Amino acid sequence: MISLDTLSALLSISEGDLVEDLVIALLASPQLVLFFEKFPGMKQALLRDMPRWKAEIVEHLKATPVPVTLDQEFNLFQHYQTLDPPHFTAALPSLLNDLDKLASPFAEQARMLVDNSDCQRLSPAQHTLFLQRWRLSLTLQTMTLNEQLLEQQREELLAELQRRMALSGQLAPLLSENEEASAGRLWDMSAAPLQHHDYQRLVEYGEFLAGQPELMKLAQQLGRSRAAKAVPTEEAPPEALRQQVREPACVPEEVNGLHQSDDVLRLLPAELATLGISELELEFYRRLVEKRLLTYRLQGESWHEKITQRPVNHQQQEACPRGPFIVCVDTSGSMGGFNERCAKAFCLALLKVALADKRRCYIMLFAHEVVGYELTAEDGIAQAIRFLNQRFRGGTDLAACLEAVLQRLQGKAWQEADAVIVSDFIAQRLPDALIKTIGRQQQQQRQRFHAVAMSAHGKPGILRIFDHIWRFDTGLKQRLLRRWKR
Repeated sequence: MISLDTLSALLSISEGDLVEDLVIALLASPQLVLFFEKFPGMKQALLRDMPRWKAEIVEHLKATPVPVTLDQEFNLFQHYQTLDPPHFTAALPSLLNDLDKLASPFAEQARMLVDNSDCQRLSPAQHTLFLQRWRLSLTLQTMTLNEQLLEQQREELLAELQRRMALSGQLAPLLSENEEASAGRLWDMSAAPLQHHDYQRLVEYGEFLAGQPELMKLAQQLGRSRAAKAVPTEEAPPEALRQQVREPACVPEEVNGLHQSDDVLRLLPAELATLGISELELEFYRRLVEKRLLTYRLQGESWHEKITQRPVNHQQQEACPRGPFIVCVDTSGSMGGFNERCAKAFCLALLKVALADKRRCYIMLFAHEVVGYELTAEDGIAQAIRFLNQRFRGGTDLAACLEAVLQRLQGKAWQEADAVIVSDFIAQRLPDALIKTIGRQQQQQRQRFHAVAMSAHGKPGILRIFDHIWRFDTGLKQRLLRRWKR
């Protein structure tokens, strides 16, 4: 059995033109036009996916077999078009019976063509006309089949786009700090098959994050912690510090008009007279301070060239790379309740920063075992939902978490990563060997370890190993104080 692609090729039907027409009609649909007006940054992301969708539709058409009756009719056509008029005329009764058995749309037209001709013998022109009409019927059937399949593909593609538009539209205000920068990644991440109730958890934590602006501010500060530093370059040669200027060869002594200044040696007599009047003395000093006393303007005409030297400081900006985030979240029982909600919302805030800065964001939950979620992967939305559905009821094994972080930092893609530990840091003392390993990583690899402390009772001995300590006390007093400040 031949495929639809083969049949289209034999009948000279261009599938590429049909697919192109489908895409143009799809982009012109009102749903997409309205969506792109609201989120213009996602249009480029969708257009980037169009070549892949076209290729998938073409592959689907190539792999689709034609119906059995159409296949058999086309085989008949190939056989009968090789016959000369006499043999073709002799086989006409059998051909008409075969077309009736196949319920071909051409059967009735074929009988009309035969009835309007001499059944004993078809002329070459009648023979050619019969084959042309038959070929036209086969082409029409193939076109109809192509259009049916393309309409089915259009409905499926439109349904997928509507689902992704709904997901992206819901999550764009929550996760897109910079719509132009993060729209493409958010569109790519929406490819995972999710239903409306699946991403409601993301919406809930997005609303919670909006009610805790301090968390978002903390995430932004942490994301910008690698600021560019001004570093001096090697000292310029002395020749570069020499400067040629023009200056008067002698003291100017030619009067060239009047002007306002504080030069008391060249005051006009009228200005000196005010100094001798007690009522105007303060006015004289005020104008002196403001350099508004009328004085003679002197000018010289002889100038000469002079070479001077001045200090020059050369500096350049050394850009510190902004690598991915590796976020470790403590899932112990003491991190439950409000702490849990804050920790998850903070991870959502870091995801927002990562999308805006085109960085990766990898979440690790540590209790008795380490579980990882990469929130910026292609299925990052689905992984984020699974992460938010986790419960914090385990123990605190901070050492195992840091060992897992160190192991991941060995990978080439993670060498510039920022490691972020979110915990209350009420845990056991860390092994000395682990502390030394972290110290070597900080000094040799310039890798940074951040602590987000959600309790004022964290052990100082543990917090001492981190480069930065970002405090977000979730105690009742601090919560009330933050609410009062807002």
